[in-house]
Amino acid sequence: MQTLVEDFLQYLRHERGQAEHTQRTYAGLLHQFTAWAATEKLTDWKQVELSHLMAFLQRERQRPLASEPKESLRRLSSESVYLQIAALRAFYRFAENEKLLPLNVAEHLSLPRRWKRLPKSLTHPEIEALLQSESADSPAQLCDQAILELAYASGLRRAELCGLRLEQLHLEAGFINVIGKGNKERVVPVGSKAVAALNRYLTHGRPLLVKPRSPANVFLTQRGSRFASATMWQRIKRRVRGSGVARNITPHMLRHSFATHLLEYGADLRVIQEMLGHASISTTEVYTHVAGSRLREVHQKFHPRP
Repeated sequence: MQTLVEDFLQYLRHERGQAEHTQRTYAGLLHQFTAWAATEKLTDWKQVELSHLMAFLQRERQRPLASEPKESLRRLSSESVYLQIAALRAFYRFAENEKLLPLNVAEHLSLPRRWKRLPKSLTHPEIEALLQSESADSPAQLCDQAILELAYASGLRRAELCGLRLEQLHLEAGFINVIGKGNKERVVPVGSKAVAALNRYLTHGRPLLVKPRSPANVFLTQRGSRFASATMWQRIKRRVRGSGVARNITPHMLRHSFATHLLEYGADLRVIQEMLGHASISTTEVYTHVAGSRLREVHQKFHPRP
């Protein structure tokens, strides 16, 4: 069963161009099912029926969380169950299209309703505090400053920051080419402060980080290697702690702040969609709720008859 899963993951990697995070997530979720199937004496995907998928999902909904104490009543969230079903449906769709399985037994699995969470963004004073340049100018500090400035200036995902290469920079023209989800390319403008931070890093920081086997990625670790996603986030968290921003910052909050602040200052939603690399406008529309709440705050604070 695991061999067919590997074929599916190869398909995601080479034909669909899915992000590494998506590949890892699907691999983990499908491994959970194959491990459960082994306990049920299922050794071939052709033996799996809809009743088996339903039994597995029921078990997932009821099993205690590994990170919680044994007496805890917390169970998997509907979001986690949604991902489990989505992984099974995607796998079976692939297997049916490639004629690897005669029947798609997962097509009748219904996805639970997903509640849209409003993205959290930083306030303007918090952004200013976070982006305030550190006094020292070591290569690592110049790198951190460039990462933060670019993340907020252009709304890049963490994986896009890690994967950004030198040939994608067009700083004199004020834009970069970004390779996003599904290997889709988009052009994103870069503000003057981010351009200045990048030029300082590229001139005075990056040359000191380069080692004989360093890749052509823009951002390099102190060992001269490409950033892993977790490593880059640790570096950003260190800057957050040093800036005095008390909130719990998540990796996506700079991206959310980029979109929310653009919308607050009157940017067109379609333009924001293009810069974020969203395939559907419905994904971008969530920011209208954030901007709407901000407008209500301003109205209540400043209108003479709120």
